[in-house]
Amino acid sequence: MANQSIPLDRIFQALSDPTRRAVVERLTLGPASVSELARPFSMALPSFSQHLNVLEESGLVISRKSGRVRTYTLETETLAGAQDWLQLQRDKWTRRLDQLDNSVLQMKGT
Repeated sequence: MANQSIPLDRIFQALSDPTRRAVVERLTLGPASVSELARPFSMALPSFSQHLNVLEESGLVISRKSGRVRTYTLETETLAGAQDWLQLQRDKWTRRLDQLDNSVLQMKGT
């Protein structure tokens, strides 16, 4: 678990920003160029590129350059790793809440 915490920290840090979440959401539709990804945002391209760098460093996206065009693609395996961790947490809390519910019902005598 400790080895996994650094990548998870990077993933969740990357996803903590609404701009980066919007980029990830857009990339679920398929690969896109930097200019296409930046279009909906009112920020300078260097600032937007910093968001893309954070996403790439976290492993959430990969980029390829063809000529002058850089295209980004969602790295679904990285997202799946975060999803697996979230599912483990959800399962753990569901079990705990079920146990609490059972205890309360027993206390009520039901």
